[in-house]
Amino acid sequence: MQGSHYEKEVKVEDASHLSIGIVVSEFNSDITEPMLTGALTTLRQWGVKEQNIKVVHVPGSFEIPYGCKKLLSGQKKPSAIVALGCVIKGETDHEKYIAMTVARGIMDLTLATGVPIAFGVITPNSLEQAKVRSTGKHNKGMEAAIAALRCALIP
Repeated sequence: MQGSHYEKEVKVEDASHLSIGIVVSEFNSDITEPMLTGALTTLRQWGVKEQNIKVVHVPGSFEIPYGCKKLLSGQKKPSAIVALGCVIKGETDHEKYIAMTVARGIMDLTLATGVPIAFGVITPNSLEQAKVRSTGKHNKGMEAAIAALRCALIP
């Protein structure tokens, strides 16, 4: 499978035994929904069974760590989580605070639980950049899914 930042082909592995959670922000859904589609396509290509994929929608990127925590505290803890969001630069520094807070929340959960959470929250400077990063071979949802799968498969 060709991921957008991978110089070489990424070997598709058997992930049929994994359970994967996806937390996706509804804010900027015109960007995050194609990222979700890319992530789901990747999971299927790696053999993850539909019944082992749980998608949770949250209002915005700020709420992504909470959505991840809910998945982690469920009856069946996922093997990995893919976190998807889009925080576009505005006229103030608001996006920096959101992005740093989300990244910290995800990292804290990953380290506390031992479950990899792939950071698929893009921080483009414009809507045009966001569209490029959410579609085609540059789809960051695909990249985040690959990262989650690869980490979950580490022996």
